[in-house]
Amino acid sequence: MLSNDLRLALDAVAFAREALGFEPDPWQANVLRWNGKRLLLNCCRQSGKSSTAAVLALHRALYHPGSLILVVSPSLRQSGELFRKVTDFLSNIKLEQQPLLKEDNRLSLTLDNNSRIVSLPSTETTVRGFSGASLIIEDEASRVPDELYYAVRPMLAVSGGRLILMSTPFGKRGHFFHEFVEGGEGWERISIPASECPRISQDFLKEEQATMPDFFFRAEYLCEFTETVDQVFSYEQVQGALSDDIEPLQF
Repeated sequence: MLSNDLRLALDAVAFAREALGFEPDPWQANVLRWNGKRLLLNCCRQSGKSSTAAVLALHRALYHPGSLILVVSPSLRQSGELFRKVTDFLSNIKLEQQPLLKEDNRLSLTLDNNSRIVSLPSTETTVRGFSGASLIIEDEASRVPDELYYAVRPMLAVSGGRLILMSTPFGKRGHFFHEFVEGGEGWERISIPASECPRISQDFLKEEQATMPDFFFRAEYLCEFTETVDQVFSYEQVQGALSDDIEPLQF
């Protein structure tokens, strides 16, 4: 029925549950219903951020004809993994009118409504040919090179599209850290430590904490931006040494 299709189009949570058989955690439901422009997801490992991103990408492609959705990852393998979640959802989707594929490649697909989902590894040369993206999802953003991040942002200039950076922390460096700490009010920020993920047991976390170095555990499971292993001076020491009152030397 048209009314049911409209309901799923307006509510990505209902779409996830009824069309994909995916029951989101409360935080995932909040992300699926998010209607802003810039979103930072600082989530622990195995929290379900990739599945959430796959639902968002597919929902956008189905209900906004002609959309271009780009998924950027640090490596070809990671790009393939996230894209596989999209195709798995699509192959098992339950809708009154099943979507048809015009094109289906290893890392991209085109629906019959001309929406495209393209998954890319983090090479600047692979993304510069795209424009007018309606949604860009940067997976494992703390590992994506800064130059690639600054290369994809202009793709949203005309389209007014949405940008999602999602990752676990990887030290106090890079664009993911700086946007999360200093990015201003234009970003919505969500942090999901392992304690908020019902699929991760406390016994497992205790075992991981006893096994892993403290800074790794705090980053991977507590979502803390820790100092990097090879860092001589802390982030706070470096920031404290900077001053706007000192004139630069002129040669």
